[in-house]
Amino acid sequence: MNRALIVIDVQESFRVRPEWANTLNPTVAEPVNRLVGLARAAGDLVVWVLHTEPGTGNAFDPESGEVRFFAELSEPRPGEPVLRKTSHNAFTTTNLQQILTAHGVGELRVCGIRAEQCVETTTRVGSDLGYAMTFVSDATSTDPLGRFSAADILERTEAVLRDRFARIATVAELETEAGAGAGVTASAG
Repeated sequence: MNRALIVIDVQESFRVRPEWANTLNPTVAEPVNRLVGLARAAGDLVVWVLHTEPGTGNAFDPESGEVRFFAELSEPRPGEPVLRKTSHNAFTTTNLQQILTAHGVGELRVCGIRAEQCVETTTRVGSDLGYAMTFVSDATSTDPLGRFSAADILERTEAVLRDRFARIATVAELETEAGAGAGVTASAG
């Protein structure tokens, strides 16, 4: 079964908002880059997703100039789709499912920004569509919401997804599995 990594909304639109000062994982690009490297080494498809809200005048409006990937992220390579979505999940307003079908993908790993929103919603929809899903928790971030800390929100997201919609994993766990599959010992760092 072919696998794909979906990198969701790791974009400047979030960093320019005041909420970013309280984000759970301000260095989210580092574990995302490790995942991208792992996916590329395994020959997995990497799909890049940006959230857009055209005509709103906010940081997600393409006219703002902020709808672009973090500068420290690995650059999408030729052949790696870059999708722009206008819904919370990466399927509804894009051709993601057609791309995955064309590549024979049956397993997805997801990461990105707003663990409980776009990453969780993509995970749930992907599961409903029949994909084997892995939610990579340390390659996601989110902000506090009301009385809930960002850590509380991530914990809740993992709890509602675990074993119902997705496997929950860390980058280090996936690196270790990849090393074991290659017959070598992988390091966690």
